[in-house]
Amino acid sequence: MRLVGVLAVLVLLIHVFWILWVVLGWILTCNRPSLRWFHIGSLLWGILMEVGPWPCPLTIAEQWLQRRAGSAEYQGSFLIHYLEAVIYPDVSQEMLTTVGSGVCFVILGIHGRRFWQERGMRA
Repeated sequence: MRLVGVLAVLVLLIHVFWILWVVLGWILTCNRPSLRWFHIGSLLWGILMEVGPWPCPLTIAEQWLQRRAGSAEYQGSFLIHYLEAVIYPDVSQEMLTTVGSGVCFVILGIHGRRFWQERGMRA
């Protein structure tokens, strides 16, 4: 495998780990306030990438590397390409966007609840 192909796979793995961080990072941030703020920023970024008109930079990098490696690049978003094709066939992009954003908002609610609980303990 050429270096460009290896880099494309590396970006794919980074993308997968980023999504896992966004979805599951709230578990790792219980007693780590600085890490918690990074996770909240990650959630907001995830929501913007889901509902906004611009593509994720990791998707752009992955597609560019795939093109350079001579592989067929996928069209559209990472979630649509990988998750819809493998896990959620025949689910519309609008539904995936709604569910993905909803999950991020629920996790933001978890952070908000923790914040208010901690404030109540200090008072």
